[in-house]
Amino acid sequence: MPISQSPVLVTGATGFVAAELVKQLLAAGYRVRGTTRNVEKAVEQGELTSLPGASERLELVAADLNEPGAFTPHMTDVEYVLHTASPYILQVDDPQRDLVDPAVNGTMSVLHSAAETPSVKRIVLTSSFAAVSNGGRDEPYSEADWNEESSLTNGPYAYSKTMAERSAWDFMEEENRHFDLVVINPVGVIGPSVVNRVNQTHEFMIGMTNGQAPAIIDMSFPIVDVRDVAKAHILAMETPEAHGRYLTSAGAPPFRRYIDVMNDAGLDEHYELPKLGLDNPVGSLVVKGLMLTQPKGVREAVSPNLGAKFDLNTSKIENELGMDWMDIDTSIHDQAMDLHEKGYLGKQPD
Repeated sequence: MPISQSPVLVTGATGFVAAELVKQLLAAGYRVRGTTRNVEKAVEQGELTSLPGASERLELVAADLNEPGAFTPHMTDVEYVLHTASPYILQVDDPQRDLVDPAVNGTMSVLHSAAETPSVKRIVLTSSFAAVSNGGRDEPYSEADWNEESSLTNGPYAYSKTMAERSAWDFMEEENRHFDLVVINPVGVIGPSVVNRVNQTHEFMIGMTNGQAPAIIDMSFPIVDVRDVAKAHILAMETPEAHGRYLTSAGAPPFRRYIDVMNDAGLDEHYELPKLGLDNPVGSLVVKGLMLTQPKGVREAVSPNLGAKFDLNTSKIENELGMDWMDIDTSIHDQAMDLHEKGYLGKQPD
């Protein structure tokens, strides 16, 4: 049962997480107002407008992250804002311009617009585990941890997420606000996509099928299903007691588990999946040497995380919001089959 008859504002509605969020909100009976940079293109593609309930309860409106005040006219009568829009790119020409500015400016634009809109009760912000850490460690991570290592030259994407979230909390502390802020910190998001395009987590799996990842390496990746991330946002919106940050992770399966699931699904009949096992100490030395020939973004994603362990304490979201998790193998399988059916697996990079 919807907790509000007013439209729920979802920013960046054509994004991977946001599109799933729109789908679940519509399924739950909510009215949805989704922002996108190009409404005409979104309507033409039809991925959101064809969702069940969209013709009656979905409105698409134009807004740009970098345009001050762009969200203000779209908050009229809105009580809940789910701010997901933020660039997710590992290799950019100008990290400040391409990552940090859009992430921070977009978040601050939404917050300033909410401050000017008396009807707003809560903002749920999509941050990232990247704002918690830029790598693995032995002891568990919690919501109290912050990424202190990243910068414009060292993990600029993680730095952009950290700066955007810190700016949001600083804004909330400046003076009493008439709305509250809840933050979702998901790890790598996988699963089937409502929209027909690929993102960085998809590219990782595609790389297992096009020769970019010729061997199985010693890496574990904390992941969570996109359907669970959307559910976490809705729970954070609907639970009056929700507060602070919420780590969102289903676990950290090793690289080999992806290959096993894809083999079990019969995808080895269509693609040359990695067989060489370098997921051992000697293999990791070989991989580190090979990384010296790779682009900076790839090196930063792989080299520090070889053999790293990721242990996340997700008891806060489980206990306070009643969150549970989809089976990891199901998430890997569903993403692989979605990419296979859409013709992305095995595709060579442009």
